[in-house]
Amino acid sequence: MTMPIAIFASGNGSNFQALVEATASSELLATIKLLVCDNPNAYVIERAQKLGIPTFIFNPKNYATKADFEKDIIEQLNEHAVSYIVLAGYMRLIGPTLLNAFPKKIINIHPSLLPSFPGKDAIGQAFRAGVKQTGITVHVVDEGMDTGPIIAQKPINIEDNESLESIEARIHELEHDFYKATLQMVFRKGEL
Repeated sequence: MTMPIAIFASGNGSNFQALVEATASSELLATIKLLVCDNPNAYVIERAQKLGIPTFIFNPKNYATKADFEKDIIEQLNEHAVSYIVLAGYMRLIGPTLLNAFPKKIINIHPSLLPSFPGKDAIGQAFRAGVKQTGITVHVVDEGMDTGPIIAQKPINIEDNESLESIEARIHELEHDFYKATLQMVFRKGEL
């Protein structure tokens, strides 16, 4: 049996693409029921359309409150019988409406070894701090900014004089394999 999931993304969608490919090859036993996107101009929408994956695209500016658009999202998730929400470059904090509807069922990947460098531009934050090691974290989403319980982490060493672009490329390559493997572990267990 495969786990019915929705992927939330806001941008290019390279992690989305990697997860779609992982489900197609059965490396990830999941069925992607829906893409949820808060950016009507995001390239991830085109990726989803080419792959025949249903999309729910919304503009937060068209809603009075976060609770209002999260209610619409929940309606879509229920229509598609989604069990887990997987964030893949979704650049918006999840609010209590969605957290309460999917308790311990929302998972995120973040490009740092949390709790270090939460929030936006985590790779740039690590680079500017001059740390010798960074990595990626998969965690359960809570009401904070990258503060939820950690499921798994994978470190990488930063080489002397390595460029920001090189670190970003290595992190993104690592994310694709690590995310699918960690999600597969979670889905096999069936709970967090």
